[in-house]
Amino acid sequence: MADSPEYVPPKVWTWDQESGGKFANINRPIAGPTHDKELPVGEHPLQVYSLATPNGVKVTVMLEELLALGKDAEYDAWLINIGEGHQFGSGFVDINPNSKIPSFCDHSTNPPTRVFESGAILFYLAEKFDNAFLPTDAAQRAECMSWLFWQMSSTAYLGGGFGHFYAYAPEKWEYPINRYAMEVKRQLDVLDRNLAERRFLIGDDYTIADIATAPWYGALAMGKLYDAGDFLDVTSYTHVRRWTEEIQQRPAVQRGQRVNRVWGDEDKQVPERHDASDIT
Repeated sequence: MADSPEYVPPKVWTWDQESGGKFANINRPIAGPTHDKELPVGEHPLQVYSLATPNGVKVTVMLEELLALGKDAEYDAWLINIGEGHQFGSGFVDINPNSKIPSFCDHSTNPPTRVFESGAILFYLAEKFDNAFLPTDAAQRAECMSWLFWQMSSTAYLGGGFGHFYAYAPEKWEYPINRYAMEVKRQLDVLDRNLAERRFLIGDDYTIADIATAPWYGALAMGKLYDAGDFLDVTSYTHVRRWTEEIQQRPAVQRGQRVNRVWGDEDKQVPERHDASDIT
């Protein structure tokens, strides 16, 4: 790998639409909608607008887990294909000014409650359904929220940093790949050390912290993100892998990971979900 010629930043940065990379066609330095498009609303109070990325599946897994507990958490999940720019439609921007998936709306309230950012949606749903997957003990609750916020802040390095430069950038540059690989491996070590002493992130109980973290770091530790398993030596993180394997055995996790999925094996794709029968 070789670095590019020395780059001298201009006095004022301007947007180069020809910068390249896998997501260059949807990245832009401004917010707001690019086109008018209302969001559909199904028959259930809970409406999800998403795609089955590591961030997207957090919410559908949570809802499937709530249903498995017997909670009245039936929901509609609508496909937002970010590769086609659906997240910049006016209706989507109305519920998420940041134009990122997943987004969520609860129509059981008047007016309906919008929630964006996956961690906020998990917390909202946990509180709405009697603190499901969220401890009520103050110390345990604080521990759970600490790991939830850790995941939300750390993933920028994993997805936006390492994933971009290792897998999606138009050229391989040694410095950013090394910089982000070092940080991602440090994060994996943080998790591995914690899980060496605990079954789940905060102890014996499975919580929203696990639901948030497994789609990113669990998938990475199993070699399923960015084709980077060998590069990051993920097999060395034995406790993260043990934790991931246990979570992956949960039927609700398996169901939730299929919702809003439009790639891979056809029998695992559920582009939209409006009823339990949609996941056979």
